[in-house]
Amino acid sequence: MTIVLLTTGLALLAPSAALVRPLPPADPACVTMNTQQLPLDKRKSPLDSTSFTVGGKTVKVCYGRPSLRGRQMLGGEAVPFGQIWRTGANEPTMIHPTGPITVAGLKVPAGSYSLYTVPGKSEWEVVINRSITQWGEESNYTEAVAKQELGRAKVKAESLSAPVERFTVRAEPASGEATALVLEWETTRVRIPLTK
Repeated sequence: MTIVLLTTGLALLAPSAALVRPLPPADPACVTMNTQQLPLDKRKSPLDSTSFTVGGKTVKVCYGRPSLRGRQMLGGEAVPFGQIWRTGANEPTMIHPTGPITVAGLKVPAGSYSLYTVPGKSEWEVVINRSITQWGEESNYTEAVAKQELGRAKVKAESLSAPVERFTVRAEPASGEATALVLEWETTRVRIPLTK
């Protein structure tokens, strides 16, 4: 099929349908907010991300990386046990699967979601939420935001022998298909199971 643009005399050839291949899904950008008052390059807790695959689908996790700086965080005043936490700093942690996956037993379709947690000494609750437009401060987790929860699931917390200074989110294993999303900070590690 030929399309002719009469005003310029240019001809554009459209490829045959058999030759057109769908593009792979674009790597989603990390959602940032409040950058006028809190520019990314001025934040004490920098924005970071990690990408991995689950069942052949790309998953990207974007999160703020707070540091201990001599403070007790988990179970302390900043991140008390038994209360909702943005799972990082600044914006809530966000997870962007390009296809359906299962996170801690919760079916998560392709899309963008906020990932909150409710930390505890030996067990954490994982919260997947459809809302991605609220600033991460826990006071912004309103009833309207809570109504958008996809679900909650509990996972075990482990103790680490050496402290982790800066909050870290990583996939396990580090290469190949991920089977867990690992959260590490202070002397705590939480493994969130991932399956297709």
